[in-house]
Amino acid sequence: MAVVLVTGGSGTLGSHLAPLLRGSGHEVRVLSRRAGRGTHVGDLNDGAGVAEAATGAEVVVHLASDTRRLGRKDQLQTGNLLSAVKQARLLVYISIVGIDRIPYAYYRRKLACEATIASSGVPFTILRATQFHELIALGLRAVERLPVAPLPVDFRFQPVAAAEVAARLSELVDSAPGGRVEDMGGPQVLSLGDLAQTWSRRRGRPRRVVRLPLPGRAAAAFRQGLNTCPEHMTSGQTWDEYVSSTVP
Repeated sequence: MAVVLVTGGSGTLGSHLAPLLRGSGHEVRVLSRRAGRGTHVGDLNDGAGVAEAATGAEVVVHLASDTRRLGRKDQLQTGNLLSAVKQARLLVYISIVGIDRIPYAYYRRKLACEATIASSGVPFTILRATQFHELIALGLRAVERLPVAPLPVDFRFQPVAAAEVAARLSELVDSAPGGRVEDMGGPQVLSLGDLAQTWSRRRGRPRRVVRLPLPGRAAAAFRQGLNTCPEHMTSGQTWDEYVSSTVP
């Protein structure tokens, strides 16, 4: 059993992972900028408190990401974390399928973080996963009360349960450094139009969806499904099962 430091431990993925690690007997430290949200207070933006939280940690799981600003500080935060965890035997990083194929700002920054980790000298494992069910649900909730919901219905996704990705990360914590391991995606590749229809059947909204024709190379990549990995499908929870069992 190990001392494991988790960044982003109070988020969608971390809230599943931390209990799994504790259940496996690990001592889990959750780094947060705010007191009361984790076990240790630290700021990845300037490194304050991070070294103290990392002292004695054998494994680090890096889940934190500046998603609200499209990852603008992700590389800075990753660098500050790496500076504080040189003694760790393993750093596990969660990344996203397709970041090397889709010219989207947030993805470029995630790719830069992968490169920073790979060149750091800290033994590492990188897992790329597809979008979580929870992320798709967040987007649909944002438009469901509009009279007409404009969506890029031809974008393709392969949603996966965050709990299943957490379970895979828990396995990787107990494994030797693997570099970039096999990608992980959900059990189906579906268009956003299909996802929205399932959502609407359960929720009764959005009542009307219209196609939003987004231009550009990034949009074209999402239409091609370059953010999916059908060769690495899980056999886990489908989108329909998630909506039926989780969404009120």
